[in-house]
Amino acid sequence: MTLYFYFARKFLLFFAALTAVFVALLLLFDLIEHLRRFDVAVVGFLQIFQLMLLNMPKEIYQIMPLIMILSSLTLFLSLARSSELVVTRASGRSALVSLLSPVTVAFLIGLFGLSTLNPIVAATTKRYDDKVTEIRSGSDNILTFSRDGIWLRQGGTEGPTVIFAAGTNHDATNLSDVVFVSYGEGVGPVRRIEAQQARLSNGQWQLTNAKIWPLSAGQNAEAASQEVETFEIPTSLTPEQIRDGLGKLRTVSVWELPRLIGQLESAGFSSRRHTMWLHMELAQPIFLVAMVLISAAFTMRHTRMGRTGLAALLATMSGFGFYYIRNFAQILGENGQIPIELAAWTPPIASVLLALGLLLHMEDG
Repeated sequence: MTLYFYFARKFLLFFAALTAVFVALLLLFDLIEHLRRFDVAVVGFLQIFQLMLLNMPKEIYQIMPLIMILSSLTLFLSLARSSELVVTRASGRSALVSLLSPVTVAFLIGLFGLSTLNPIVAATTKRYDDKVTEIRSGSDNILTFSRDGIWLRQGGTEGPTVIFAAGTNHDATNLSDVVFVSYGEGVGPVRRIEAQQARLSNGQWQLTNAKIWPLSAGQNAEAASQEVETFEIPTSLTPEQIRDGLGKLRTVSVWELPRLIGQLESAGFSSRRHTMWLHMELAQPIFLVAMVLISAAFTMRHTRMGRTGLAALLATMSGFGFYYIRNFAQILGENGQIPIELAAWTPPIASVLLALGLLLHMEDG
């Protein structure tokens, strides 16, 4: 057991060291990017530094497979150069059994990322997006759900507008039984519109069979109301902003995803992207294990056999290849081309099996 704890501790130290290196590099790149995007004289350097720190967990979480494969390469190359793997084999212990230590550590890191780091990333990313929106426009477009329908809020030059719809299509660009309430700056509601249908197109809501009530003080709203077959209301909303309002995937923790999926389905939206994301997150620990096994398959040989650099390159390229296949399967799953479970779980499981097959070939011929 002492030997296995030694391998596990060494692997964990390499992972921590490489994570610290990437944190330093990403902070530098983020500093350059944020200085380019924002005016320091207006925003202030302290706020830019806060944005960098809020963005850091998301960046690290995204490149965790890369850190894992580099940590595995560093571990196995270190063990090969020091002949520790040779001594392990000479003592009668199988090199494949020795892999249990780094594999277990990788799986535990994946579980930690899923259970703890994922909610942290969701909270910091949401806070980051809110601060960026506040800096750029000072307001935000909001979409919320209720049992009766959905609520939208949009900004405008004359004031904000609150929108309620009892029904909608999958992306909230076609609303039914809709109500628009417009507000003036500091004067409260100034107009109410009810319509049978509202369609978002070319920067405006196109209303069908609408009734308009002016809400001026001292005026009989019903007497001044009018009915029109079509009516247009300018809007700053876009389909992309509405989709983001459904819940940016990075801003929703894995613990909150099931509840959000239920809300989306109750409101009539498609929850396929969110369900796909949930399965991808659940499969992340297995994919990290696959990265360790792929590295081991190419670098567990002794360095005297030569071509160490080529082996490390092949391991890294294989890891990137599996990562690309995983992302491609995710796209197919989100678009409904293949079942969600197949798209999320097949790439990591297949990567593990292929890496094990290569390891058995390398070790036992």
